[in-house]
Amino acid sequence: MDGQNMYHVQVGDIIKEYPEGTPYFKIAEDFQEGYANDIVLAYVNGKLQELHKALRADCTMSFETTAGNVGHMAYKRSMSLLLVKAIYDVEGHRNIDKVRIHFSVSKGYYCTVKGNVTVDQEFLGRVERRMREMAGQDMPIGKRTVHTDDAVALFRQYGMYDKEQLFEYRRVSRVNLYHINDFEDYFYGYMVPSAGYLRYFKLYLYDEGFVMQMPVPAAPTAVPPFEPQHKLFQVLKESVKWGDMQGIETVGALNNEVTRGNVQELVLVQEALQEKKIADIASMIAARPGVKFILIAGPSSSGKTTFSHRLSIQLRANGLKPHPIAVDNYFVEREDNPKDENGEYDFECLEAVDIALFNKQMKELLEGKEVVIPSFNFVEGKKEYGGKPKKLEANDVLVIEGIHCLNPKLTEQLSDENKFKIYISALTQLNIDEHNRIPSTDGRLLRRIIRDARTRGSSATRTIKMWDSVRRGEERNIFPYQEEADVMFNSALIYELAVLKPYVESQLFAVDKSSPEYLEAKRLLKFLDYFVGIGSENIPSNSLLREFVGGGCFNV
Repeated sequence: MDGQNMYHVQVGDIIKEYPEGTPYFKIAEDFQEGYANDIVLAYVNGKLQELHKALRADCTMSFETTAGNVGHMAYKRSMSLLLVKAIYDVEGHRNIDKVRIHFSVSKGYYCTVKGNVTVDQEFLGRVERRMREMAGQDMPIGKRTVHTDDAVALFRQYGMYDKEQLFEYRRVSRVNLYHINDFEDYFYGYMVPSAGYLRYFKLYLYDEGFVMQMPVPAAPTAVPPFEPQHKLFQVLKESVKWGDMQGIETVGALNNEVTRGNVQELVLVQEALQEKKIADIASMIAARPGVKFILIAGPSSSGKTTFSHRLSIQLRANGLKPHPIAVDNYFVEREDNPKDENGEYDFECLEAVDIALFNKQMKELLEGKEVVIPSFNFVEGKKEYGGKPKKLEANDVLVIEGIHCLNPKLTEQLSDENKFKIYISALTQLNIDEHNRIPSTDGRLLRRIIRDARTRGSSATRTIKMWDSVRRGEERNIFPYQEEADVMFNSALIYELAVLKPYVESQLFAVDKSSPEYLEAKRLLKFLDYFVGIGSENIPSNSLLREFVGGGCFNV
């Protein structure tokens, strides 16, 4: 067109010219064949952008696909919009009170529908057909920005009261709303530009609702088989039910409690619930006189150490005498430690543990023999035996903590009747609103940033940088064995993100804008904006949260 501005876009070594106003998804189409998976977002001059945005100047561009974590989350977020839209389409707004996207199950999201509707296979079939119909029509996913006051009024009109409540506490003056056809909703984070990208999913009837199963980044075009983890699911469901009973389903409801001055009571009730759970676990152990080995495992920043201390106190109250043992003291000698594909020592693999020695010493203790437990010298890379001999008396139990504690291979020579296995994780029971869940890993990452800064002097940049590696180790060594546990303990506290906010914000603001970790730091800061922060003065000294913010009564 005469007089239309033309701009240069550089992608790698290639430079192409496009007219002003060209949507980024059109530019992405020209480069798609160079990528194995769908391009869903773009980095424009290093800044992450959605593909519906338009070209306004010369720029450099790179792309994010569904194989990357950021692109994968955009896919799952967009799938949530498509799902909610389809449910309202097949049932009608008058029959739906609320659609809730609760938490992760298998490789998908567990969802429930409240209203004049029966969630059965026939219902799921209609919803899935509608979702595939919209994907087949490649319906655009649009975005508009409105004033926060207008957004609140809209949410009230739509009957989305969780969102109305949430935005009563937002400082920003503008809100981004996404829409597909005539349906509008709020979502936290970026979206794909149209429903045509959303081809890989399957709905499974499960419990009182259903699961929307989706791909994983390693295989973005394959929907994995649905493999429910029943023990984990029951713990998550129980936590949601408890939050509902307290009237705290979402962040907006938590903010209400904070602003109304109900924090102290909320903290006491939540801490009392955790203490009751720990006491119940101790009673279960005491009721099984054959148990001598209490094995505790869980992912990073779950609060394993504080949990072990609190469990030990409750065990003593039940007449037992607990002795802590860390599996880390059974590392093989450094020269025997396996290495990863990069030639670095792999301290997280099972082969890094001297399994033979561990089983030998545990069996000797069980037989009433005296044993000198090693202490691993991490500087020298070897085991040392300078401690006092240990001998198990009638009421003695060993409280053993380590990432492999639920792996049957670690304790393969020990009888099951002598073992009690506990899985602990911070399983967030709170969601931003009914359609925006809070991943459990976000809470654990914030805990880790705070603790690393306090105890190791590590920056948020360093903690974020290593987090993907930590997660990969958990996927390999912890999560596959969580259903082996006799009991699961949820260490997340419904109020904790409001407490963590003042501690972690300064760490996140310190992340340099030029670093690769800035995007994640920015995302976490935006996430924390939803919360009204509270002080830690009401947090008991034995709280699991003290392991991270400090001021606790345990030496952790």
